[in-house]
Amino acid sequence: MHNGRKPRVLIVEDETMISMLIEDMVCDIGGHVVGPAASFEQAMTLALETDFDLAVLDVKLDGLVVYPIADVLRCRGIPFIFMTGYDSSVVPERYQHARVLSKPFSHQTFNETLEGVFARASVAPAAC
Repeated sequence: MHNGRKPRVLIVEDETMISMLIEDMVCDIGGHVVGPAASFEQAMTLALETDFDLAVLDVKLDGLVVYPIADVLRCRGIPFIFMTGYDSSVVPERYQHARVLSKPFSHQTFNETLEGVFARASVAPAAC
């Protein structure tokens, strides 16, 4: 799926059961899970210091929005996908380029979204 090697996917999700489900989906497609991160601080540390190919970010972690984490990923040139149980309009306009998965989503929708992101994964780091 990703240049002949397992894609490394950071999972940022504060709900344990949802995180476990996403971990299973990543493994089912042959990916390697990074994290998961259940808190903003944990997610930010991984976003700044860890090597991975893609991040799947829950929009809110214990009431905190993940947009500063998305900004770090954009600066590093790492693509990301937002997940939300809210309407996708909660994602600010500056992230129009990002894919948004509305919870709940199917295994097929998750796979298609990841494939779409990897297909256009030539994300250049932003000027930060």
